[in-house]
Amino acid sequence: MITENSVMKGLSYVIEPDLKKDLVSANLVSGLKIEGNVVSFNLKISNPAMHSKQRMEEAVLHYLKIHVSEDVEVEIEFIPLEKHQNKRESSQRKMLHSVKNIIAVASGKGGVGKSTITANIAAGLAKKGYKVGLIDADIYGPSMPLMFDEAQSVPGGIQIDGKQKMTPVESSWGVNIMSIGFFAQANQAVVWRGPMVDSALKQMANDTHWGDLDYMLIDLPPGTGDVHLTLVQNIPLTGIVVVSTPQPVALADARKAVGMFNMDGIASPILGLVENMSYFVPEDMPEKKYYIFGKDGAKNLAEEINVPLLAQIPLETSVREAGDAGRPAVLQNGTPQSEAFMDLVNSVESKINELTE
Repeated sequence: MITENSVMKGLSYVIEPDLKKDLVSANLVSGLKIEGNVVSFNLKISNPAMHSKQRMEEAVLHYLKIHVSEDVEVEIEFIPLEKHQNKRESSQRKMLHSVKNIIAVASGKGGVGKSTITANIAAGLAKKGYKVGLIDADIYGPSMPLMFDEAQSVPGGIQIDGKQKMTPVESSWGVNIMSIGFFAQANQAVVWRGPMVDSALKQMANDTHWGDLDYMLIDLPPGTGDVHLTLVQNIPLTGIVVVSTPQPVALADARKAVGMFNMDGIASPILGLVENMSYFVPEDMPEKKYYIFGKDGAKNLAEEINVPLLAQIPLETSVREAGDAGRPAVLQNGTPQSEAFMDLVNSVESKINELTE
């Protein structure tokens, strides 16, 4: 005979990995029902990713079989556990109220692979089971429609509370995207002054029905200008990722980008640096590494300015090919480049969790 007491005793042996407390003492279980040998309940978890849910369900079943019955079956409704976000609470934002975490990806210099890094972080988070959105704020050089193979797509429309809103393009890889590239012809240059750029960013954020998201990635244009100021003035960002290549000319601009986000009135948390194009490994000589742009430049800068180094991403032909084909390299399971990008995704996720606990 399965009883509520025996079930709760079994659940008291299951530890929530982020809270480091058992499910019962942390008050994470609700709505417990017992029908024959089937136990069902709601369970709050801090990590809504698919792999985390699966591990939790396996742990629950394991301990209930030990402490309740070998024949027990479980049905769990997972509920995301809301975390405190101190001064970056979504209710304080002028934009994107329904997004839990907003990450801007910046670079001081163009051509360092910032958009590639953004696309792969977004696709990697979606791969882990999160609800992810992406705003392509690089107004003059939008690349996300191509990088997600959605160059021919157009945003939709929906009525929300009597107001007409746009709906983002949902990519095949689970990332919802809004970009000025959806509204311009491939050969059409965007020649706008600053106020028009600011207005476009606000429209992509405010006039789009994003729904509830776990993460929003914002691909910023290179440099330090109008878009960056508009962003930080309207959206208390959860964190910033700064991308650089290892050579001094790129590092000098990366240092300026970090400096801008540390300025009074702008200050936003720096999650860390990403060293892109860190080294090259020839396909026919996998044991060799060539440091084409210099060795450990961003790593040394990170140590100097006391910010984390999130990842060192190799220079790989397949990464470029994946971006051109519209299937981010992080999705190429089992390859070195996929593993490098997933290490980056895990680092970003970990830093966000540290900030929002």
